[in-house]
Amino acid sequence: MTPVRLTLACAMALCAFAANSLLARSALGAGEAGAASFTALRLLSGAAVLWVLSRKLRPGAPRATEAGWPSAAALLLYAAPFSWAYLKMGAGVGALLLFGAVQTTMFAAALAHGERPPLRVWAGLGVALCGLAALTLPGAHAPPAAAALAMLCAGASWGWYSLRGRRARDGLCATADAFVRAGPAAAVLWGIAALWAPPAAHLSGRGIALALASGGLASGLGYTIWNTVLPYLSAARAGVVQIATPALTAVAAVALLGEPVTARLVIGGAAITGGVTLAVLGRIRRAVAATAVARAGGARQS
Repeated sequence: MTPVRLTLACAMALCAFAANSLLARSALGAGEAGAASFTALRLLSGAAVLWVLSRKLRPGAPRATEAGWPSAAALLLYAAPFSWAYLKMGAGVGALLLFGAVQTTMFAAALAHGERPPLRVWAGLGVALCGLAALTLPGAHAPPAAAALAMLCAGASWGWYSLRGRRARDGLCATADAFVRAGPAAAVLWGIAALWAPPAAHLSGRGIALALASGGLASGLGYTIWNTVLPYLSAARAGVVQIATPALTAVAAVALLGEPVTARLVIGGAAITGGVTLAVLGRIRRAVAATAVARAGGARQS
C-alpha cells in the first residue's frame, strides 16, 4: 500500500468512526428513530455488509471465528446504551465520554493482568479522568446523569470488545462474526420494545436512512477499511488515529449539527485527549524505536 493510499484510507476510517456518533445523534436527537430500532437496524445492516465483504476479501476463511458469543454480547452492550445516550446528549460530548471510557477500561484490564505502567501513564489516566468528571459533573451544560452513565457503560463494553479483538487471528472475519451474532439479538429487543415501549421502536424514513448509513457505511465499510490498513500502521500512527476521533467528532458536531461550543466541552475534551496522549506517549516512542531498530537491522542484512 502506497503512502498516499494509506493516508487516504486512514482519513476514511477516521471519518467513519466520527460519523457513527454524528449519524446516531442526527437520528435519535431529532426523534427520527428510537434507541431500540436504531440499534437493531445499525447492527443488522453492519452484519450484512461485513458478512459480504468478509466472504469476498477472505474467501477461504472459516465461517466461525474465535470472536464467539462473548464478543457479540460486548458489541450489543456497546451499541444499545450508545443509542439510548444519544437521545439525550450531543455528539461531541458523547464521543469524548465514549473514548475516555474505552481507554480507561483498557488501562484497567492491563493493570488486572499484571502490567505496572510508569508514572507518566498514571498521570495521563488521572488527567483523562478529570476530563470525564468535568464533562459529567452537574452544571448548566452537563448531559443528563443517566445518559452520561449509559455512554460510559457503552465505552466500557467497547473496551471489552476491543480487548477480545486483539486475540483475533483475522480482524475482519471476527468483526463480521460478532455483528452477525449480535444483529438478531438486537432485532429481538426491537420487537420487545415495539410491544412494551413503542417510542423506543419508532423509525421514520429518515431514521432508516441514518441507521443504514451508520451500520452499513460507518460501521461496515469503516471497520473493513480499518482492518485493511491496520497491518500497515505502526502503534504510533494507530494511536494518533484513535486519539483524533473524538476531537474530529466534536468539531464536526459543532459545524454540521449546530452543537454549542462550551467551556465544559473545550476543557473536558482537552483533558481527555491530552491525558490519553500522555498515557500512550511512551508506547508510541517504544514503537518508533522498535521500528527504527528493525529497519536498521534490515539495512545491515541487505
